[in-house]
Amino acid sequence: MEHIESSSEKWVRWYTLPLAQQQQLHDWLLQFLSEGKNNLFDIVLSERTRHIVPVIEDIYQEQNSSAVLRTCECLGFQDIYVIEQQHKLKVARRITKGSHKWLDVSRFNESENNALDCIKILKQKGYRIVAMTPHENDSTLEDFDISQKSALVFGSEKFGVSQTTLDHADAFLKIPMVGFTESMNVSVAAAITLSTLRKRLVESTIEWKLTEPELFNKRLDWILKTVPKGRQLVNYWAANHAKH
Repeated sequence: MEHIESSSEKWVRWYTLPLAQQQQLHDWLLQFLSEGKNNLFDIVLSERTRHIVPVIEDIYQEQNSSAVLRTCECLGFQDIYVIEQQHKLKVARRITKGSHKWLDVSRFNESENNALDCIKILKQKGYRIVAMTPHENDSTLEDFDISQKSALVFGSEKFGVSQTTLDHADAFLKIPMVGFTESMNVSVAAAITLSTLRKRLVESTIEWKLTEPELFNKRLDWILKTVPKGRQLVNYWAANHAKH
C-alpha cells in the first residue's frame, strides 16, 4: 500500500474525470477498502432503486424527516427529494444512525415556490408526480400502477401536501383508514407506503434496479465516503497515477 501525503491543493472532483480515469481510480482505491466492505457494497447496491423517489414537503419535526431518511435507506430507495418552503430539513443523527450518508438528498430551498422547482426537475427526469393524499381519483397501495417512474410527495405534519403539489400532481395515492383518526404520522405513512411498493416492485418484472453506470457511480462515491481521507486520495491519484 502506498504512503499518501496530505494535499492542500484544490480538490479534484472525481465525477468530472473521463470514465476511463474513473475506472482506474476505482481500481486503485480498492487497496484501501476491506474485502468485507467491498462485498457489502455489491450486495446493497444490487437492491437499490430510483424507479420510485420519495419526496418530503416542508416537514417540521426533525424526528419525522430523519425517520423517513432512515426508512428510505433501509428499503433501498437511493434518492430522496426535500422541499423546504417554511421549514428547513433537520437531521437527527440519533434517529438516522448514519443512513443519510448513503442517500442522494436533493434539497429545494432557494425560491418563492420550491415545490414547483422540485416538481419541474422530477418531471424533466421522467417522473410522474404522485400526491400522497385522499382524492376522488386516488389509488390504494394495492392497485397503484408501479410500472411508471413515480415521485411520491409526502406533505407536512399539519397541512399535508401543498396546493402547488395538488395542482401539478399526475396521480393521487392513499393508505385506507378504518379507524376514527383521518391520517397517520408522516414517517409511518412513508414507511408503510415504501415497504408495500418495494415488495410489489421486487415481485414484478419491472426493471427497477440501478443501471450499470449508476451502480458504478454510487460504488465509487461510497468508497470515497468510507476510506479515510478520501478527497486527499483522489488528489494524490490524480497527481501521480492518472493516465491521460
